[in-house]
Amino acid sequence: MSHRGLPRSQPWSLATARRHVVRAGTAVRGRLVAAGEAGMTTAEYAVGTLAACAFAALLITVVRSPEIRDALVGLITRALGMGA
Repeated sequence: MSHRGLPRSQPWSLATARRHVVRAGTAVRGRLVAAGEAGMTTAEYAVGTLAACAFAALLITVVRSPEIRDALVGLITRALGMGA
């Protein structure tokens, strides 16, 4: 069998061996970085989702209070021109 035109029994030069080691190291490093980034993306989505749910719960609590509800109804009524 041959590798890029060289028979397998022929030894590589030092430069060729170094080039293969550097390529292999770069490939492994690239896969490790990509795997680490994929996990971070999932974690970021989870944190963002939790923050959005917490904000929605806070907003629902505030809007359900009678003072805020009356203020919103008054604002909408004036905006639609139904108020006196």
